[in-house]
Amino acid sequence: MSTSVELSNVTRQFGEVIAVNDVSIHIQEGEFFSMLGPSGSGKTTCLRLIAGFEQANQGRILIHGQEAAHLPPYQRDVNTVFQDYALFPHMTIEENVAYGLMVKGVPKPERKARTQEALDMVSLSSYGKRTPAQLSGGQRQRVALARALVNRPRVLLLDEPLGALDQQLREQMQTELKSLQRQLGITFIFVTHDQNEALSMSDRVAVFNRGKIEQVDTAKALYNAPKTRFVAEFVGSTNIIAEQLALRLTESARTFSIRPEHIQLDPVQMNPSTTSHPDRLSVQGTISEILYHGASTRFNVTLDTGEQLSAQHTNALADRPLNLSTRVSLSWLPSAMVQLDGAKS
Repeated sequence: MSTSVELSNVTRQFGEVIAVNDVSIHIQEGEFFSMLGPSGSGKTTCLRLIAGFEQANQGRILIHGQEAAHLPPYQRDVNTVFQDYALFPHMTIEENVAYGLMVKGVPKPERKARTQEALDMVSLSSYGKRTPAQLSGGQRQRVALARALVNRPRVLLLDEPLGALDQQLREQMQTELKSLQRQLGITFIFVTHDQNEALSMSDRVAVFNRGKIEQVDTAKALYNAPKTRFVAEFVGSTNIIAEQLALRLTESARTFSIRPEHIQLDPVQMNPSTTSHPDRLSVQGTISEILYHGASTRFNVTLDTGEQLSAQHTNALADRPLNLSTRVSLSWLPSAMVQLDGAKS
């Protein structure tokens, strides 16, 4: 598969602040690729570098094999969908979508046909005569998509486009975006700080932290096999088994991650033999907090040695009540522990 966008040792510095620090990425043709990270991690700056809104201090940016570092945004075969949509309030939906084509001098008959085609793609074919104020947030988001797609870019850049939507609409738009990307077969580069968005839609995800990439991988690999403590803690919830506890349990002074759903929790009085099970590692403690999440419940446990661990159980499988201050045994398979690079994030 050919490379759609390539960043090679790219750095972007604003005064003394290094926003992007020696970043290299290869994004494949037709891939749904997400850049995930907290605010200030460098993900949006990377997107702006690809779009041409920022210029790199060093490194190379190639779009479909063409050096793009010195090309202005309008000469790059990309289009951007912004978080605030940036629709013209005084224009109709048709006029908003067709605006870029008009600026390029596309003849009116072709402009009209392509505008209608773009509105059909986003299920707004009958909304062309309305204004943005007459649409819901989700519909305005679709208009912004149509305005970008009408130019038929080979790469679509999406800068947190779902951030202003409520949770239910956001989940609906995640499904629609992924379906649209498969239908069009073009490269989507999606920036978000929301781990659920990145994991649910992406073919691969780059996790950013302090201007660098911690890990690039599939969603499944990021969750099940994080390489660093930052990735383990940012992508989903996890327990960090620090060196001191790991040494007591495994005789290895390394740092490990284990997801809460991999930990079995049992009242000590009901299953006193759990700690001696030959296939599992186990510790004991007291439930210090219970967090109900609908489909599941999280139990935070203070161990007898002072450390904190969490276990998460599906409520549909719960067969007994567990209360605050209940003495419990936590046990897990050694294979559920993932060794992390470095002791600290």
